[in-house]
Amino acid sequence: MMKLLLPFILGVLSMVQADGPVEDLVSRLPEMDTSTFAMYSGFIPIPSSSKRLHFLLAESQGDWKTDPLIIWFNGGPGCSSLLAFATENGPYQMSAGESTFHVNPQSWNLKANVLYIEQPAGVGFSYCNYTANPKDCEFDDMTQSEDTLTFVTAWLERYPSYKDKPLYISGESYGGIYIPYLAWQLAHNSTVKVTGFMVGNGVTNWKYDTTPATI
Repeated sequence: MMKLLLPFILGVLSMVQADGPVEDLVSRLPEMDTSTFAMYSGFIPIPSSSKRLHFLLAESQGDWKTDPLIIWFNGGPGCSSLLAFATENGPYQMSAGESTFHVNPQSWNLKANVLYIEQPAGVGFSYCNYTANPKDCEFDDMTQSEDTLTFVTAWLERYPSYKDKPLYISGESYGGIYIPYLAWQLAHNSTVKVTGFMVGNGVTNWKYDTTPATI
């Protein structure tokens, strides 16, 4: 069966010019055309824990080989980054009051490869076993950044074509905490180079930037 499927799989990969792991390739999503660029989805386990962080990569509709890599975080804490994928900056968008997806003319993956990470563990499709390991489902700003550092390091090993691309970290709301923490972790604890980061409507201080900022 694999021999029969292999020409089809290689044909799909050639068509979208992708080289990510075949097992991560998203071949179909309802109301979304995945034939002109590649999307990948999967999990990165956090060693010595029950935690598995979920990601979705929307490769560039331009030249994925040369376009930069942008990591995206939604805020919360506890908000899935797939919110942005589905309603804000993803290739397809479901607007308020609508029930179907349409092409997003301002999608970030028109010019970049966008990696949506759901974290901390327990958010969205990211997993932690509360019954067997309740401590795995507890986090603070530092521990979530440590897990995300582990994720990014392991993800780049899984997708080595992205190791040398310009890397930007971006997000909104409580991403104002996630983003600089991850940038700090990468600068001090890895060889991964960060080109820059972008924060929209960011929380930088829990006391001043959350409810008081709304008011």
